[in-house]
Amino acid sequence: MEPTTQSPAAPPDQAESRTRPLPSTERDFHSRPSRAATPGFRIAIIIGVIVLLLVAFFLESTMIGLFFFGWDRLSRTQHLLVTLLMAIGTNLSALWILIANGWMQNPVGARFNDQTMRMELVDFWAILFNPDAQAKFVHTVSAGYVTGAMFVLSVSAWYLLKGRDVEFAKRSFRVASAFGLASALSVIVLGDESGYTVGEAQQTKMAALEAMWQTRPAPASLTLIAWPNEAQAKNDWAIEIPWLLGLIGTRSISKEIPGIEQIKQKNRTRIVSGIEAVKALEALRQQPQDATARELFERHKADLGFGLLLKRYLAHVQDATPEQVQRAVDSTVPRVAPMFWSFRVMVGLAFLMLALFALSFRSTLKGSGQPKPWLLKWAVWMLPAPWIACEVGWVVAEYGRQPWTIYGVLPTYLSASTLSVHSLYGSLAGFIGFYTALLVVEMVLMVKFARMGPGSLGTGRYDNEPVVHAT
Repeated sequence: MEPTTQSPAAPPDQAESRTRPLPSTERDFHSRPSRAATPGFRIAIIIGVIVLLLVAFFLESTMIGLFFFGWDRLSRTQHLLVTLLMAIGTNLSALWILIANGWMQNPVGARFNDQTMRMELVDFWAILFNPDAQAKFVHTVSAGYVTGAMFVLSVSAWYLLKGRDVEFAKRSFRVASAFGLASALSVIVLGDESGYTVGEAQQTKMAALEAMWQTRPAPASLTLIAWPNEAQAKNDWAIEIPWLLGLIGTRSISKEIPGIEQIKQKNRTRIVSGIEAVKALEALRQQPQDATARELFERHKADLGFGLLLKRYLAHVQDATPEQVQRAVDSTVPRVAPMFWSFRVMVGLAFLMLALFALSFRSTLKGSGQPKPWLLKWAVWMLPAPWIACEVGWVVAEYGRQPWTIYGVLPTYLSASTLSVHSLYGSLAGFIGFYTALLVVEMVLMVKFARMGPGSLGTGRYDNEPVVHAT
């Protein structure tokens, strides 16, 4: 649990940057071993986290195998236990992955050590209970529940439209609609909590996804729909809901949410301060006992990451021109259009799914419990909706923290790999090929068993079961 802040060279000339010797500060960013942390404690933390990840992974993968291949070999009680353990393993895997991602979004519980040039763990529990990680975990897991519920609802609706296994399909449709309704409500409510944590920790992301160019009077209105004009830093037109953004982002009616232009002004100050931090850090690397450099670094170290943003444009940040500083300032805010529209696609699909689940559940409580054909067709066509919503949600989360790999600490540019281009292409091609093969296999199996229906269980109670001839 010791994230390493790596900093390869960053002059504009890429060919030169691959061949020139690294300055001492940059070289130490990724080559010096840690001496500050107690070795035993640090090793124990690392081993503990690895063990937890391995336990979650092996629990999940083992139980998935037993879940599928033990269908005819385990009793009902045993299979139920396997199902529960599979769910626990899956959620534990998600927890640890999202704790890591939450730390990158909001790096609490760690501090930068100027002697080792690393971010070092100081409070494991702060990382574990990071508000950003916890909100992201429950929001993501609930989105997974919605995805599963929509899959069952859509396949059940297809059976009902085809008139196949009607009683079975009615029951599964009812269960999926009830579970999906609860899950969709959870996603929306917990999404509101995510909005609050984003408003607290990443005001830039909040301003970008709302296309809020200037600070609005508190409580800020929420932009329902607009046409952002990035060239002129304004919205050509907008439809807004009064007060709503202020309540979501601050939980108050008096706190302001800063606009993009105000955030840029603040970031300019931090970049100028960060230049002083980088200069002091380089001096400390040469003379660790330099009291003046130490005092200067301590005064500006909170802005070190902002100073490092200039490494994208020149090797020595103290030589930055006003134009280069302005480029760094502009880079601190992601492009508004991808954020604005991705967020609205995600939210729009979430409310469409909520409406579908609500109407579907209501239809199962009336009369024969047979939903109307238009509702069944809607359910079938909504099958890909949760996958699309999840993908654009991750665009909002990850693109929205640019230009940072670790928010406010490590710029994305400085975390680029130092491997050769050919190695990167080979690795990327391997991942794409492997996961594409898995996708094809998964799609073939899902379509195959969806077409077979419950008859694939071989219980003798459903349509299209294979005929077994007596011998």
